[in-house]
Amino acid sequence: MAREREKKISKITRGSAWLSIVFYFIAYHVVVVLLLCVVAVMFYNMLFSKISSETGSIKYLAKIYEASVRMGDDGNLDVLNTDNRPFFVKDLNGNIVYEKGRNTCSEEGINIGIPFIGREVFVYEDTEEDYFKEGVLGFALLSFSDKDADKMQAAADAHSEHLTAEPAGDDNVSFSAPAFGLLNFDAMADEIPVWLPVKVNGGRYTLVAKVSIGMDVDDIELMVALVEAFILVNLLIFVILIFSVIRNIKRQKEITDLLFKDDDTEGRNWMWFLVYAEKMLCKRRNAGRKYALVNLFFVKYRNYCVVHSLEAGKQVLRHVYHTLAGYLGKKAMVAHVSSSSFALLLEYQQPDELKYRLEQLIKELEKTNNGHKFTFQAGVALIDVCLRRGRVRRRKNVNLEKDYNDACSARETMEHSEDSGIVFYDDKLMEEQKWIDAVNEHQEKALRNEEFLVYYQPKYSPDTNELKGAEALIRWQSPEYGFVSPGRIIPIFERNGFITEIDHYMISHVARDQRRWLDKGYKCVPVSVNVSRAHFIEEDLAEQIRDMVDAAGAPRELIEIELTESAFFDDKNALISTINRLKEYGFLVSMDDFGAGYSSLNSLKDMALDVLKLDAEFFRGDADSERKEIVVSEAIRLAKSLNMRTVAEGVEEKDQVDFLAEQGCDMIQGYYFAKPMPGSEYADRMSMGTMETEEKEVD
Repeated sequence: MAREREKKISKITRGSAWLSIVFYFIAYHVVVVLLLCVVAVMFYNMLFSKISSETGSIKYLAKIYEASVRMGDDGNLDVLNTDNRPFFVKDLNGNIVYEKGRNTCSEEGINIGIPFIGREVFVYEDTEEDYFKEGVLGFALLSFSDKDADKMQAAADAHSEHLTAEPAGDDNVSFSAPAFGLLNFDAMADEIPVWLPVKVNGGRYTLVAKVSIGMDVDDIELMVALVEAFILVNLLIFVILIFSVIRNIKRQKEITDLLFKDDDTEGRNWMWFLVYAEKMLCKRRNAGRKYALVNLFFVKYRNYCVVHSLEAGKQVLRHVYHTLAGYLGKKAMVAHVSSSSFALLLEYQQPDELKYRLEQLIKELEKTNNGHKFTFQAGVALIDVCLRRGRVRRRKNVNLEKDYNDACSARETMEHSEDSGIVFYDDKLMEEQKWIDAVNEHQEKALRNEEFLVYYQPKYSPDTNELKGAEALIRWQSPEYGFVSPGRIIPIFERNGFITEIDHYMISHVARDQRRWLDKGYKCVPVSVNVSRAHFIEEDLAEQIRDMVDAAGAPRELIEIELTESAFFDDKNALISTINRLKEYGFLVSMDDFGAGYSSLNSLKDMALDVLKLDAEFFRGDADSERKEIVVSEAIRLAKSLNMRTVAEGVEEKDQVDFLAEQGCDMIQGYYFAKPMPGSEYADRMSMGTMETEEKEVD
């Protein structure tokens, strides 16, 4: 996935600009070549029109010669050849049968072609002129280098079959490769002599006349204008090309900045960090260096935004970002990941040295605002040197997202604290993460196979030692992992939402157990079942519980729904409505862990609860025992005033039992009387009804 993402980003940030540059470069050269071809074709067409005109004159002379031969009067030739054009007539064997004027025609001829059109004319060179000997082809209008002359000599050799004593005639037309070169304007002004052949008397004879080919001043001016226009268009296209390339590069830079820019801090974002941090780690020169990936969390940033404003929060984030970038230097990488988190990539030598640097960094960040106490928490995942067969190797297939997730997992171990701190991701955290993954993977199957067991912890009266109730607790008997305590699975279920399924499971099984025990004649007492706060968002929760218990055939008064104190901080109106409906249906409702959090007396006032459970922390430790006794005694007195029964959980000592009995506590749940036990063992307790004094010493 990382490689695919990098390819896509590279395509966006680089590919488009370079493709456009290549396209413009090719288009420019194509246009230049096309313009050059157009100018050349126009030039050669103009030249060929001159040749065609001279060819017409020679044909006319040939007709006069034929007529004179038929009449036997050569004087017509002298009269009609007003420009005294030298010419001669030869037969098929090359013997001259008639000659007029000075004969300077060479014995060898050459095909002269018009580039891009393919038309050719056959001419003889003039022995007194050296245009062709100098390598000037195309009637001295194109100048070629020695290399080009060699190419043209090869082309002439390829046409050697046409260069015979017998002329090809004026109707000889063939295709030839176009010739390119630089226009020679000096040669344009010259009158270039060549000898044009025309067949006469049905092809038995050939008349060869001398002609001069050249261009007049108007033609030359037109060609100069065409060349100047070509140069101007060429320059214009080049300027447009350069402008387009610069604009495209600028646009790509803007796109890249937009793609990698964080709006809150105006710095780099997570996408930039993923791309360039992975590149840094994979560079060969960094193979022997150790790196640390850090999740830096801004504690209570959201609260700051609520109290002040989002804009004020952004200003603080910008200050934090620039502090990080300035403190860590250019060798480190910093990016803003989310509203409260930053990602850092740091090089380090030893973990202790890295921890010290982070501690100093956090101290610097805590000074962000003198009017507020800011705290920061850092989770660190170490990226060690890559070794293969004892040798340092370049890192490959770096999974930065996984490493950063490990850093986040380390930081989340401090989520219940508001103080600054640093936690390194280690083997213990790795095992915890593996355990979480294993629970998530097996929870559905465990529920289907009823691998979850219901354990019961009895509640006894401190006065009479009589069994008054019990609490249902879950255990997991896993084929893969053995016996698993609730502390290892309940927090995971609460985070992933599976706790609601567990609630249903427990209520159904407790109701079935109660029905079965009643059928066996046991004297059943109410059993409390914990219902998660996550369940109370469901409007029909009371009806769900009613239907499950009724389906099992258990009396509703034997099922007590136990709520944690934290549930009272959610939707209070919905909670009150659910509690009232549960009581209308005949269920008991209790508050668990009273005193563990920030209890609200208003909650006790508004909610008609049946049982108040005092948190076990009241009965642990010796510190401030007198103050604890005052709080417990007043809580019991308050519950009695509100017609609520009280349960003290976590009781392990006899003096605690005596104190609670003296204060009028209704029930005690703890190791002093009994540990949580399987249903069969709890059934035996029900059959006993009371606990004898000597049995109270169960640890």
